[in-house]
Amino acid sequence: MAHLLVIESWVGSMSRLLPRALGESGHRFTFLTRDLHHYLRAAPVDGPHPLLAAENILTVDTNDAAVLLPYAERLHGLLGFDGVLSSCDYYLPQVARVAHRLGLPGAAPEAVAAACRKDLTRRMLAEAGVPGPAYALCADREQARAAARAIGYPLVVKPVDLCAGMFVREVVDETELLVAIRALDAFPVNARGQRREPAVLLEELLTGPEVSVETVSAGGAAHVVGITDKSVAGAPAFVETGHMFPAALEPAEARAAADTALAALAALGLDQVVAHTEIKLTPGGPRVVEVNPRPAGNRITELVRRVTGVDLAAAAVDVALGRRPDLAVHPTGVTSAAIAFLVPEGGQAGLLDGFDGEDAVRRDPAVVELALAGAGREVRPATSNNEYLGHVMTADSVGAGARGAAERLLAGLTPRLMAAAGAEPAEVPA
Repeated sequence: MAHLLVIESWVGSMSRLLPRALGESGHRFTFLTRDLHHYLRAAPVDGPHPLLAAENILTVDTNDAAVLLPYAERLHGLLGFDGVLSSCDYYLPQVARVAHRLGLPGAAPEAVAAACRKDLTRRMLAEAGVPGPAYALCADREQARAAARAIGYPLVVKPVDLCAGMFVREVVDETELLVAIRALDAFPVNARGQRREPAVLLEELLTGPEVSVETVSAGGAAHVVGITDKSVAGAPAFVETGHMFPAALEPAEARAAADTALAALAALGLDQVVAHTEIKLTPGGPRVVEVNPRPAGNRITELVRRVTGVDLAAAAVDVALGRRPDLAVHPTGVTSAAIAFLVPEGGQAGLLDGFDGEDAVRRDPAVVELALAGAGREVRPATSNNEYLGHVMTADSVGAGARGAAERLLAGLTPRLMAAAGAEPAEVPA
C-alpha cells in the first residue's frame, strides 16, 4: 500500500475517479487544499465527497510555491509519501515541483510548466518542427493588431493559462479581436485565485475534424492508448459537445495523429505522465491544438475504460508512483462508447426547473450513464465547457454506433427554465 499526496483536484468527475482509483489499488492519500469549501460545494447528493476519503485533509496555500514546497517537505518527513498527483491543470506545475523537491517520481517540472502554458507549448513545438498553427504572443493591443494582420483573419484568440475553452474565441476582424481581448482583460484571476498572465495568444484558425490522443508515458517510453473524436460547436466559442472512443478514423489518419502527439510529448520532454493531446486533422495533415499533461476530462477516461478496460485514472496513480501501468487491452464487449453534452441553446438563460423528456431517456436501454443538473441551476448561453447542463453516455457492442445513439437521446431532452441568470461560471467540472 502506497501513500500519495493529492494537491487539489477538479470538482467534477476526476475528483471522483482519482479517489476511486486510489482506493481500488489499495492506496491511501493525503489531500492538500487551500480551500476545502471549494469541494464541499460540489459534494454529490448521494453521499460525502470522495476526496473526503483522504487519510488526512490539510489546508495550506497551494498557490504559493514558497509556502507549499517547504510545507510538503515537512509533511513528507512526518507521513512518508510515495507519489504526488493532481487532476487540476492549475496545480500540475506545483505537483511536479513538489515531486522533484521530495525526490519522488514525476515529470520534469520545466516540461509540465511548458505544457500548461499555451505560449510555451507553441514555442517548443515550433522549435522541434512539430506541426501547429501560425501564432503570435501579444503583450498589448498594438502587438495584437499587427500580429493579426500578419497571420490573417479569421484567427483564434486564446488566454495562455486557462482551461475548458474559457475565453477562446474565433474573430473575423479587428473589432472582434479587441472585444475578445477586453473580455480576457476583465478576467485577471482564475477560479483558484491565481493571477493570470496578461498576454494573449493569437493563432491561425485550423480547419478539420478534431481528435485527442490518449497516451501514457513511463520510463522514457510513450504508449498510445487510443484516439478519441470530438464534436465542437458554439461559434465563435469552441464548446465541446461530445466525444466518441475510438475515433472513426482510417488507419493512416490514426497513425499520423498518434505520431504527431508522440512528437509533441517528446518536444516538451514529458515523461511519467498520462497525457491528453488535442489534434486538428487539417487538409495539410495533423496539427497540435494543445498538450494536457493529465488524463482527459469530460468523461473521456470512462469511454476509454468501457471499450478497452484500461483505466487512465489508475494509470495516472501508477506513473506517479514510478510504476509501469497495465495498459493491456481487455475484452469488454464494447466496440465504441460515446458521450453527448447538453449545452444551452443560444439565447437560453434563466434558472433550471427540470427537463422535458427525462423519464423517456432514463428508460431507454441504450443509456449507460445519464447525469443532469438539478433544479435551480443557473443556465447561461454556452461560451465554454463550463455551461453543460448534463450528459448522456452510450455504448455499442457491434460497431461505431455509440455517437449516433448518444446524440439521439440527447435530442429528447429539453431544459425548462424559470428565471434570469447571472455570469460565466468559474470552473469546468472535468
